Amino acid sequence: MNMLDGIVVLDFSQYLSGPWAAMRLGDLGARVIKIESPKGGDGCRRLTLKNIVIDGDSSVFHSMNRNKESYAANLKDEEDIRRVKKLIEKADVMISNFRPGIMEKLGLDYEKVKAINPKIVYARITGYGNEGCWRHKPGQDLLLQSLTGIPFLNGNGDQDPVPVGLAVVDMFTSANTVQAVLAALIRRSKTGEGADIEISMIEAALDYQFEVVTTYLNDGGELPNRSKVNNAHSYLGAPYGIYKTQDSYIALSMGSIIQLGELLECEALKEYQDPKTWYTCRDEIKGILVNHMLKKTTRAWLDVLEPADYWCSVVYNMDELMKHEGMKYVDMVQTVTRKNGASIKTTRCPMRIDGQKLFSSVGSPVLGEDTDAINKEFDII
Repeated sequence: MNMLDGIVVLDFSQYLSGPWAAMRLGDLGARVIKIESPKGGDGCRRLTLKNIVIDGDSSVFHSMNRNKESYAANLKDEEDIRRVKKLIEKADVMISNFRPGIMEKLGLDYEKVKAINPKIVYARITGYGNEGCWRHKPGQDLLLQSLTGIPFLNGNGDQDPVPVGLAVVDMFTSANTVQAVLAALIRRSKTGEGADIEISMIEAALDYQFEVVTTYLNDGGELPNRSKVNNAHSYLGAPYGIYKTQDSYIALSMGSIIQLGELLECEALKEYQDPKTWYTCRDEIKGILVNHMLKKTTRAWLDVLEPADYWCSVVYNMDELMKHEGMKYVDMVQTVTRKNGASIKTTRCPMRIDGQKLFSSVGSPVLGEDTDAINKEFDII
């Protein structure tokens, strides 16, 4: 489903936020040319999870660089910069995520790129923006989570701050970058005008906390108060959380404590008739549930709660999820293969367009493998 057929994206970025955004544009049909240093390329090629390396590159690199070509260029070399500028002449989108000032030093800042290609959609990702006292801090996910208060939303109230176990700020930033680039391409199709887009990780992290930031700004500035019992959301009352059962775990979402008491045959819960107490007394209520849920298996509780449409779920680990019948219908796993035949299993683009799932079999590129072919195609000598 090549929705962006004909769009050429130059991906100057590395690690996660920029490459993920460029990959998503590739999933949607754009041609993505990854500009990499001939000395090692994207640093993410060596950033491993569990030390997993496939065909010389980390599984992390493979997972966010499918549907791309690799063009090796030393951006500190005059001749290579000249060749890159030839590519810029023909490109539609350019994505970078260097620290502030780097693209200016390379002569590839927006004003200079705009002079080469006035219609370019130029997207730059920074950690903290180009101004202010934080602008030169490293834009790394854990550091951004920590700076924006996210760890104080996770874990129980008597625990130390707990970060999210995913690079969520990178992902938030990537999603915003894709949205901005697509909006700019729509405007360009109407006006012929390019765009200078800047997305900072700190702004993306704050934006995705819109619920809790808005609450803080309007409740007198009270800090988030994590439940000490099975916390899952600092601002939501009982029963919101995950509970151990006789054989595994069950998640209880938002719902009436009175109804829950009736369904679970738990008399103690029926004492909390005032809905306001479901928050003010949430640890007491959750404490009752912790003990009560141990009396039966997860399946036994689900058989009571699900027919009543009480929001609940089994809690699966990755192995249980992947083996479940429901995963056949979600169909989120695909195999991608490099030109040299090396292949890995990974996720697919989650979108469905006109009823079609977006699969792609094109794996991540080997460093610089497309340089000569691109030079020939674009008549770069």
